[in-house]
Amino acid sequence: MIKVCIAVILILAVLVFLLLMGLAGMVMTGKRQTIEEAFAWQSDHYDTSFYEGLQKEDYTVEGDGGYKLHVQYLQNPLKTDKYMIISHGYTDNRMGSLKYAAMYLDLGYHCIIYDLRGHGKNESAPTTYGILEAKDLLCLIKDTKNRYKDLRILGLHGESLGSATTLTCLKYKPQVDFVVADCGFSDLENVLRGGFQSAHLPAFFLRAASLGMKMRFHYALEEMRPIDALSDNTLPILFLHGASDDFILPKNSKDMAEVTKGYKEIHLIEGAGHAESVLHAPKEYRTYVEAYLKSIGMQ
Repeated sequence: MIKVCIAVILILAVLVFLLLMGLAGMVMTGKRQTIEEAFAWQSDHYDTSFYEGLQKEDYTVEGDGGYKLHVQYLQNPLKTDKYMIISHGYTDNRMGSLKYAAMYLDLGYHCIIYDLRGHGKNESAPTTYGILEAKDLLCLIKDTKNRYKDLRILGLHGESLGSATTLTCLKYKPQVDFVVADCGFSDLENVLRGGFQSAHLPAFFLRAASLGMKMRFHYALEEMRPIDALSDNTLPILFLHGASDDFILPKNSKDMAEVTKGYKEIHLIEGAGHAESVLHAPKEYRTYVEAYLKSIGMQ
């Protein structure tokens, strides 16, 4: 009887361990798109023909801990000393940044697009939802300022995970001039809680996921809070969010706009879901960005 009880306990322990590891993997190692898949998706949803005619340069930059980031520089056809680094969303890659690059090129910026840690052509790695990604971005910012000697203005634009990365990076006081944050989360926990509730999973699964993330990848859910980087931020931030976003709720951007100490604007795009704003209402989106850049002296 004792042997049976021990066997049952061991089996349950293994099952719990597998559950923890599985939940952690589900959150931090989702399937990524290839460069080709991402470009095909972009081309199906808007005109990407501008990209083929641009002068481009591919290179790599050492991110945090020597992690290699694949980067692409998109040269503006017109002479300019303004640069924009664009960070894409989860499972996407630098091709997902093209929908914003078209606008910034037209507004007179060179664009630098890159694959976030574990995405695109980079080596496989878990997503830490801004923790390591922000350190990678800081390395890219430093490289950009060293690489392009004519640089006078440098801005950051992020979408979803890219927004979380960009905002978390502000805790390191990067030498940039402004930020545009599109549909970012204030803390990952509220996003996952909403997802688990939609799937009718008990609250236990959220705590189990966090424990599994800490055990398997050494980063807990509670550490993934871009909002914490904004309490002493003085850089201007434009928050944009789809009003119909039911994945990362607009409240995330509202909460972060309330916390930041610098100049801020927040605009909700009616009818737009998650990461859809620039595609759903491109003219409105550009109007907000252009007015913001003019108001802070960057346009």
